[in-house]
Amino acid sequence: MPFQNLRKYIIQQLQEEQGRETLDFRNTFSEILQRETSQEEALIILMVLAPHVFSGFYESIFNELHPNGGEFPEWGGIKDEQYRSMQPTGETIQHITGRNDVKKRLLLQSYFETEHWFFKEQILYISSVKEGMPFMSGKIILPQESLSLLMYGKLLKPKFGPDFPAKELSTLMEWEDLVLNKKTLVQIDQLRLWIKHHKTLREDWAMEKRVSPGYKALFYGPSGTGKTLTVSLLGKEFNRPVYRIDLSQIVSKYIGETEKNLEKIFIRAENKDWILFFDEADSLFGKRTNTRSAQDRFANQGVSYLLQRIENFNGVVILASNYKNNIDQAFIRRFNAMIMFTKPNAQERLQLWKMAIPKPISVDENLLKKLAEAYELTGAQIVNTITYSCLQAAEEKEKKISRENILNAIRIEFQKEEKMFTKLH
Repeated sequence: MPFQNLRKYIIQQLQEEQGRETLDFRNTFSEILQRETSQEEALIILMVLAPHVFSGFYESIFNELHPNGGEFPEWGGIKDEQYRSMQPTGETIQHITGRNDVKKRLLLQSYFETEHWFFKEQILYISSVKEGMPFMSGKIILPQESLSLLMYGKLLKPKFGPDFPAKELSTLMEWEDLVLNKKTLVQIDQLRLWIKHHKTLREDWAMEKRVSPGYKALFYGPSGTGKTLTVSLLGKEFNRPVYRIDLSQIVSKYIGETEKNLEKIFIRAENKDWILFFDEADSLFGKRTNTRSAQDRFANQGVSYLLQRIENFNGVVILASNYKNNIDQAFIRRFNAMIMFTKPNAQERLQLWKMAIPKPISVDENLLKKLAEAYELTGAQIVNTITYSCLQAAEEKEKKISRENILNAIRIEFQKEEKMFTKLH
């Protein structure tokens, strides 16, 4: 990285030396970012990246230009408790590159608008400022993923934490391992087709006015019926990271904090091929209530924020809930698809039983047929039952699952839901 050249450029620029050498940075990041950058864009990236490589980068320049010290607010910049050296703000960029040229300063400001590729591709962005403060006084944020890409040419996945309260989902399963009814599978196929062909519709067939850039789907139905597995398989098929939002880290009792936490995720996910998955979404997307108190009013404002944010999000968002009626009606109208996951019927249960049994282990096939007909279990419950039975078989040094062990396992599953268990005759 030409940081020494950058330092030389900044000093020359601010000293306004006549006949100074022209330093061209346009090709510095072209190969890494796989796009052409203008001189100003490359300079901005370098100026934001510099403190991450050389601590005290701006202080050394400042001391050379102003050896006697003093107050120079036109430099902008910011310091915080964790990093004591100066970090550039938008004003720093304007001062170094724009000087007193109003047109150029305005042009530089446009590079930090949401329509510029800096923001769209989350290469860098300017932090928000208090109401009434100059827009360019915000600190320029370089996400960790961008830092890794620019310095090492490697795209880093975001880490779970306060700034990104979401964990990546993955699965070793395949589509053939998913057992669902035909109606549900047809609807899932429509979602698969959208992920596969939406760019063709919008870009090649010029349907961007009519086809939304994002896709919103609701998966609803009892627990254990395949909602999470389906989302994981979508990500696996199309090589898209799936991030399950940790609602315990999102929802806050303090007014406005929930929205701020969500905004962090949406900003990071913007213009990326991610799938955002809100499991047990009722707590965030639940029905608005009659306003009886200030708390009700702020809760309703939170739902309104979500409506607008999901409407404008250009990626894939999937919500999961046990009950469709728990979701606010305004969200229902905005979903591209609402897919119901039902408990498997007897035939589907028999298929699930057979698929769940490990190859080295045998089970009487007639017993499986009777189990499938007698007990309304979900796929997850069947897997739990087989796991328990296999553990018992391993303890008994057997290669066959006994009738008694498998019925005991089913009884345990029924007890979890406080349902009455009737022994198979």
